[in-house]
Amino acid sequence: MTEPADLLVRNIGQLVTCEPALGEGPLGVIERGAVAAAGGRICWIGPDARLDGEVVRCAAARVVDAGGRVALPGFVDSHTHLVFAGSREHEYAMRARGATYQEIAAAGGGILSTVRATRAASVDELVALGRPRLDLMLRHGTTTCEAKSGYGLTTADESKMLEAIRRLDAGHPVTVVPTFCGAHEVPPEFKGRTDAYVDLVVEEMLPEVARRGLARYVDVFCEEGVFSVAESRRILEAGARLGLRAKFHADEFVTLGGAGLAAEVGALSADHLLKARVEDIARMKAAGVTAALLPGTAFFLGLPYAPARAFLETGLRVALASDFNPGSSMGLNLQLVMTMAVSQMKMTMEEALLGVTLNAAHAMGLEAEIGSLRPGKFCDLLLADAPTWERIPYFYGVNHVARVIKRGSVVWEA
Repeated sequence: MTEPADLLVRNIGQLVTCEPALGEGPLGVIERGAVAAAGGRICWIGPDARLDGEVVRCAAARVVDAGGRVALPGFVDSHTHLVFAGSREHEYAMRARGATYQEIAAAGGGILSTVRATRAASVDELVALGRPRLDLMLRHGTTTCEAKSGYGLTTADESKMLEAIRRLDAGHPVTVVPTFCGAHEVPPEFKGRTDAYVDLVVEEMLPEVARRGLARYVDVFCEEGVFSVAESRRILEAGARLGLRAKFHADEFVTLGGAGLAAEVGALSADHLLKARVEDIARMKAAGVTAALLPGTAFFLGLPYAPARAFLETGLRVALASDFNPGSSMGLNLQLVMTMAVSQMKMTMEEALLGVTLNAAHAMGLEAEIGSLRPGKFCDLLLADAPTWERIPYFYGVNHVARVIKRGSVVWEA
């Protein structure tokens, strides 16, 4: 150990590391465990009975008594549309009465209603709207999330969204990692001229985003009626040349070949995948692409769920995310996402937990830093009021999180 510990988390009833070599079973569970951290990173982990003999602590070290609670890695949400203005609950009511997507759009709703509201909002207003959403994420155990642009659809408005995301990351305990998603929809001023809009994305938006260092990833909605595989490839390859890794919407409504494209371009993740071809899933596995599945969207819209078992049986890495957005998944609780994954997608509890921790970190290329608890990684963990970790997806609709630690500091307590 290079420096004395400045945080000790003791009296953990069940410590779930998500590192099999550190404990029992596929999740590396340590009964009656403890964690020590120094400078925001874990420096020791093991049974509580060994801590005093193995860990040197600094004089001002803080000791957190877990009170027998369960400790888990902080949750990682790898697909969100965190920043937007306006609200669309009236559309939810219309949908409940049987309105189609086309009817909702004709009444002024749909994604373009969010675009109008977001274009009209300032950076300060977008930050003010995003902050309480991050507060809710934190309270439910999320310590890192991805956040996309995509409701601006002009160079200035996409940059404005990404600037708001940057400010939220700088001013909130939750780490917020930005994605440029200017190819989320074709804006009304480019209707019938998708090629011209792709030109704008490639030739103006992406270079501006890269020049200002506003994003880490590039996303595109590769879907029939939005952006074709060829158009998506052009955007993703342009992003790659500027240093932006691909993680994008693929094969959600139509079997278009987005999963195969993800393998071709070496994407971090392909997301949604309800209609992905079996052969493309095999290509994703061979290329090391993570499948990010979004059960909240199916739940919210009343659609079929992604075939998670078929993916898992190929050996493909599967992450789970909230897809928090105003139109199709207005929810950000990853505890509930785990329940959906188990009950509706037939994932095991262990697979579901890995989906919102280590595999989600893989979907963001951050697995060396977060997603599990082991020496060297950031000390991002949550304490849950539960006798076992399985109680969290089992007892749904409530918040089990009692305390959240981010980079070695307690950042939220119930």
